[in-house]
Amino acid sequence: MTDETLDRIAAFHPELTDIRRDIHAHPELGLEEHRTADIVARKLEEWGIEVHRGVGVTGVVGVLRNGNGQASVGLRADMDALPVTEITDVPYASQNPGRMHACGHDGHTTMLLGAAKYLAETRNFNGTVNFIFQPAEEGTGGALAMLKDKLFERFPCDAIYGMHNRPGMPVGSFNLGSGVRSAGGAFFDISITGKGAHGARPEQSIDPVLVACHIGTALQSIVSRNISPNDTGVISVTRILTGDAYNVIPQSATMSGTVRTMKRETMTLIETNMRRMVESVAAGFGAEASLDFRLIFAPMVAADDEARLLGDAAAELVGEDKVRRDAPAGMGSEDFSFMLEQVPGAHIGIGNGPSAALHNHLYNFNDEAIPYGVALWAKITEKKLPKGAVD
Repeated sequence: MTDETLDRIAAFHPELTDIRRDIHAHPELGLEEHRTADIVARKLEEWGIEVHRGVGVTGVVGVLRNGNGQASVGLRADMDALPVTEITDVPYASQNPGRMHACGHDGHTTMLLGAAKYLAETRNFNGTVNFIFQPAEEGTGGALAMLKDKLFERFPCDAIYGMHNRPGMPVGSFNLGSGVRSAGGAFFDISITGKGAHGARPEQSIDPVLVACHIGTALQSIVSRNISPNDTGVISVTRILTGDAYNVIPQSATMSGTVRTMKRETMTLIETNMRRMVESVAAGFGAEASLDFRLIFAPMVAADDEARLLGDAAAELVGEDKVRRDAPAGMGSEDFSFMLEQVPGAHIGIGNGPSAALHNHLYNFNDEAIPYGVALWAKITEKKLPKGAVD
């Protein structure tokens, strides 16, 4: 990738910045991205790209073919926002109360759009590029919805790649690795039923608040006493809801939270132990409790060859010194993992500069990163689908 490529992208950088800020101002939650999907589809059509709407409810896939090559590559971006109230002072701040692009999916969508525009103009590849705009990454099942809609049967990919911005990492730099890159994640809800009573007469109650406190403490023993020290697991109770008055012991309580692991089998082990512990602790107090445990994300595993190739593409763009190829895996989760279970690929982090953290009400995607993301998508496409190749 040469400076000439970045110069060409720079010519339409202002257009991409406008698109990104428009999407930022109108954030939509998972499987509700109707406006965003329409923008994506209309832009792809404007650039002469074949468009498929409604893939996985609100997903969009653009297909661009060139030459006679039979090889294909998938480039994926996520489109959804978060239920967060934005408190930035940017002029394009969210106009939808309680919703915000606090994870940078507005930037991810824009960078993939930019790649579509660039590749439609240059066509320096031989084969098929599938531009996959995924809905509902933030825990509402967008990747699985697209897969259920036969994503890879309809749009075959020999390899697939994803990208996510990284606050605190300099603009124009990248990080990645092979093997497990991010944790699998599950959400859980625990329902506790006790016996309500007057706050002054606890002996007449089966106190669900007390049961919830003991369950919350007991759950923390699972990682320390049921999981091997060589494995990784996190159990976080993030919400306890119960009671309406100071002087009333309530009838019931609910607890919610998340579990993260680097292996599917570790997730299964934690679920089994949680179910046993929730039911037995509650029974010890004379209460009843049940566990609803839902796998939301699989561990994200990058293929060695694809991670190496994606790292090579980044190094050719910005130099080897700005590409970290051995970045540690993180305990955050990414539902791109489900796509990587079906097609080999890799995932890369792109620097967002000194911004607020992801999922923070002060976060903002850095528009200066857009050309680097566009250029990397172009480069990996040209490497996977070389113009001179004959199938």
